[in-house]
Amino acid sequence: MNRQTPRRITRILGALALLLVAFIAVFPFVYMAIVSLKPRVLTYDPSIWMFKPTMENYVSIFKTRNLLHFAKNSFIVVIATTLVSLILGSLAAYGFARFSFNKKEDLAFWILSLRMLPPMATVIPFFILARLTGILDTHLVLILSYMTFNIPFTIWMMRGFFEEIPREIEEAALVDGCSHWQVLIKIILPLSMTGLTATAIFCVIQSWNEFAFALFLTGVNARTLPTTVTFFLSVTGVIWGEMAAVGVVTALPVLVFAMLVQKHMIRGLTFGAVKQ
Repeated sequence: MNRQTPRRITRILGALALLLVAFIAVFPFVYMAIVSLKPRVLTYDPSIWMFKPTMENYVSIFKTRNLLHFAKNSFIVVIATTLVSLILGSLAAYGFARFSFNKKEDLAFWILSLRMLPPMATVIPFFILARLTGILDTHLVLILSYMTFNIPFTIWMMRGFFEEIPREIEEAALVDGCSHWQVLIKIILPLSMTGLTATAIFCVIQSWNEFAFALFLTGVNARTLPTTVTFFLSVTGVIWGEMAAVGVVTALPVLVFAMLVQKHMIRGLTFGAVKQ
């Protein structure tokens, strides 16, 4: 019993520490949901916790702010960006995983460095090019800009998954008469479906939450959900209730999506981590 007591204490302290960390992580979202349910008069007093909940803030953002229009824009941009990034990124990743050429690793690192660029470093060139080509405030400009950070991410993720697949499988298919294209479509991609799923999940989350490109490259027609929080900033103050309601509406799809696909996400990230 004396030996087990320190272990129990350690487990209890560890559990309490995890609960504290989880509370700190979740509290901002919980408080935002509470503010969204407050009457407008009470939103300016954070000390009030007991009140009669109201849905007036949610009714207001959908009726007067046309939130469904911006939600539709977000879904269009996210789906298109994820599909294009998976297609182009998987093709490039297969090339890096299976073919040898000069300065391959240097090129791979350069592609990864594109992912390291902060959005504000590239938003001005994108704005100028979009204005010159006439695609400013369209879905296309957002799709192209989101691809600049989704494709490098896809390449590096999928390259690792492709390298885990034994070359002997491809060699056997080539001997049977398949081309490299057929090997990729019929064998490699089905075998790496777990990796594709995990990569798609992260592409969806990154594209949905993106703010800088969507704010500077759109006006009204292609504006996405995260940028609508700027509607509630004015010279007279901040409309906290409606802003919090928009935050909840924006975050909920990602939270629900993450909970639904968390098993695939974990399997994708741990795929190939243990080799026999």
